[in-house]
Amino acid sequence: MNPVNVGLLGLGTVGGGTLNVLVRNAEEISRRLGREIKVVAAAAREYDPEGLDGIDQVRVSNDAADVISDPDIHIVVELIGGYSPAREFVLEALANGKHVVTANKALIAMHGEELFAAAREAGVTLAYEAAVAGGIPILKAIREGLAGNRIEWVAGIINGTGNFILTEMRDKGRDFADVLKEAQELGYAEADPTFDVEGIDAAHKLAILASLSFGMPLHFEKTYTEGITKIEPRDVTYASELGYNIKHLGIARNTDEGVELRVHPTLVPKGRLIANVDGVMNAVLIKGDMVGPTLYYGAGAGSLPTASAVVADIIDVARSIDHIDTAVPCQGYQDGKIEDLPVLPIEEITTSFYLRMYARDIAGVMAEVSSLLAEAGISIEAMHQYESHTEDGCVPLVMLTHRVKEQVMNETIARIEALETIKGEVARIRMEHLD
Repeated sequence: MNPVNVGLLGLGTVGGGTLNVLVRNAEEISRRLGREIKVVAAAAREYDPEGLDGIDQVRVSNDAADVISDPDIHIVVELIGGYSPAREFVLEALANGKHVVTANKALIAMHGEELFAAAREAGVTLAYEAAVAGGIPILKAIREGLAGNRIEWVAGIINGTGNFILTEMRDKGRDFADVLKEAQELGYAEADPTFDVEGIDAAHKLAILASLSFGMPLHFEKTYTEGITKIEPRDVTYASELGYNIKHLGIARNTDEGVELRVHPTLVPKGRLIANVDGVMNAVLIKGDMVGPTLYYGAGAGSLPTASAVVADIIDVARSIDHIDTAVPCQGYQDGKIEDLPVLPIEEITTSFYLRMYARDIAGVMAEVSSLLAEAGISIEAMHQYESHTEDGCVPLVMLTHRVKEQVMNETIARIEALETIKGEVARIRMEHLD
């Protein structure tokens, strides 16, 4: 059979990794596919040929149009990232009848609906496995491996930078700013770390996971997003003493009232496997109604792990390239079967909470706070007053609550903060038992 010709847009970390995987594992890929995959062209404004296997066999241009318009190229692989010009390049490639593979989570989360429609109109495939969790084949697991299930919920550590920071804070008692600086020095975090530490990157990925899991449109703009910048070492320590680890989770849950889409720091019981995923690693926990919970773990970033997912998509597209009607739909559901499910505002979500406040060290304070919680119908799972004093004689008071609607908790926290015996703001972190 004739080879499948591939054109790369970008020869950076992932683009170079994709070339290396295709060249180094060419024989294995051919054994699986039954035909050869060849990178015949690439577009890159700048690249370092050192370490790029087979680059001498690739026509390299600094103009993406040379790849997108090449009639001999079957699959265009977009690996430049960002919103623009990636969106324009992908739309043009689809219009030219090219199948497209991308690792661009921001592009899919923000413009996926437009791109999926363009792919359907052109009768080609748009694949994006590497957009979520790097080398973990999580989208294929949802779209195919769990196709016989109604997905109830998804919870994931889907940003390695945040997970590295929280792990270091827990294990070494370091503060956020100190660990962030090291993450930047190690290359785990960008010079501007906003997307990672504020949860935007994870929210992009969560929107994609929810769309595939529940058969709904992409709703990045409706995803509640909260970062880890306000997490203090004392909260990490207190949580650990109470039997929990703090993880920056993306959570999507399909309920009778609507879909929960939220990214925020979360206390998770230490006995859960996902609570013990440390460093820069990623993990996604999925609950299906038939299979129960399943956990997927691996490298969420890096040249070769991400390229592994890109190449898997290229192989999948190549398998159905001559009979596209047999390909699995881009969104995992048949055309016309995507349902625009309502997304719940964060105030309507019910969960448990960790609360930490500073109270005057006098008799009756715990009873006073407990009374306010009881009046709101909030039951307490655990309560602990620590002995350490601040300069003004206050002591830390930590509570774990049972499940309560967020709006009720917001109102109750406001009443607690108004007490003369409580100093400053009440720190609040949501809890999930992930049963």
